[in-house]
Amino acid sequence: MLRGVHHIAIIVSDYERSKVFYSEKLELRIVAETHRAERDSWKLDLELPDGTQLEMFTFPGAPERPSYPEAQGLRHIAFRVGDVAATKEWLEAKGIDVEDVRIDPVTRKRFAFFADPDGLPLEIYSDEKAFDGTIAP
Repeated sequence: MLRGVHHIAIIVSDYERSKVFYSEKLELRIVAETHRAERDSWKLDLELPDGTQLEMFTFPGAPERPSYPEAQGLRHIAFRVGDVAATKEWLEAKGIDVEDVRIDPVTRKRFAFFADPDGLPLEIYSDEKAFDGTIAP
């Protein structure tokens, strides 16, 4: 019955800063932008190339994330990429700090973490075949 993820919703502290991060630095396409005056809130709908959407909200007085990354609830958002090392370089060229590339001990796939402006953990995760040890990670 479930056919995929339609969207992931996040709450940000600074609308303009996060809008630039997701739409300009990560290059997610803006689908819609809505100001909800009755809630003093913005909602920005962004889309990845596969159609998955990220909904970005602001709410006055929203509390900060309690810990990194082990708070209950959403742990992180992982983006599927073809080449983790190349994506890491692309992100770093945009001024985004990215952790070292690692190999998942279970799937043997490459991955690396970075964070959005509010510290939400984000991951780039390889959609390449599993690392077999014959090429440098």
